[in-house]
Amino acid sequence: MGAHLGRRYITERDTEPDPLRPPTFDPQLGFPDRKERVMIATQQQMNDAMLPLQQRDYCAHYLIKLMKCKRDNWPNFLACKHERHDWDYCEHQE
Repeated sequence: MGAHLGRRYITERDTEPDPLRPPTFDPQLGFPDRKERVMIATQQQMNDAMLPLQQRDYCAHYLIKLMKCKRDNWPNFLACKHERHDWDYCEHQE
């Protein structure tokens, strides 16, 4: 613990980043095809599905499909594996 402080202030001043200054490199460096994410689920759809505020993210449309599948196939919760997988994968990518 503290080895990074020794490098930062004593030995390797020119190679350690300064935490008080913003980065000087291009934020798109290494991501030439990065696209801006867009919300697919509308505010009205999320309100109708009664999604909690914590789950209103870019994966909300997958969660809405999962909740609908669970409602339609109750009590057979195993019928919604595909929807669950899609939502989990989206959350992982998020």
